[in-house]
Amino acid sequence: MSQVVLITGAAKGIGKAIAIELAKQGYDIVINYYTSQIEAYKLKEELVNTYSIQCMAIQADVSKEDEVDAMVSKIESKLGGVDVLINNAGIDLSNLFHLKNADEFRKTLDVNVVGAFNCSKRVYRHMLDQEYGRIINISSTNGINTYYPMCIDYDASKAALISLTHNLAFEFAPYIHVNCIAPGFIGTENELDGYDEQFLKEETEKIMVQRYGKPQEVAYLVKFLISDEANFINNTIIRIDGGQKGSC
Repeated sequence: MSQVVLITGAAKGIGKAIAIELAKQGYDIVINYYTSQIEAYKLKEELVNTYSIQCMAIQADVSKEDEVDAMVSKIESKLGGVDVLINNAGIDLSNLFHLKNADEFRKTLDVNVVGAFNCSKRVYRHMLDQEYGRIINISSTNGINTYYPMCIDYDASKAALISLTHNLAFEFAPYIHVNCIAPGFIGTENELDGYDEQFLKEETEKIMVQRYGKPQEVAYLVKFLISDEANFINNTIIRIDGGQKGSC
């Protein structure tokens, strides 16, 4: 039986790239989305028709405990449970510092951190029962050494996700491995949209390989971390940033 992978925020960007790469490897895929219904169902059709896997697309706000519970219950009913969880869903409400407010800050933390907690807490029992599970949290270099007040809430959430990784790894050991990936500048639709050539040039100059990353490159790392080749990797934060120089 194929392993079941739940990817939150999987309709576009890094999440979509992960879904495609893992479908190529024969994993059954669950595409979680919140607003991108058209993109999610288009991706589902592509994965089923191209790779002959089982695939579900489920709408849920991961910051809401009851919606996560309902989503995972559907997965358990149809596919038997979640073997691999990729906590990828996230929002970035960038704005000038003096225009930010506490409600926006809470919303960012709710989706980016509480969402990962909700999903992990809901799936871990199945993983423990079968004495196998993999959880990958998608953080950011913004949570490590980036200092940019326009993203203060996003940066704080990504730092918290790193802390969550360490705590979950201790709580779920030895059967569930929990690791974290911290991408740098990745050329997703959302990341590139609205930026002019001068900004992109300045950003790539801060990266040693002199280009921004591709979503597929993050997907390759996820593929490795959930494979048997990575069985001795646990409680680790891995940067994938092309050699980012200082803060971005």
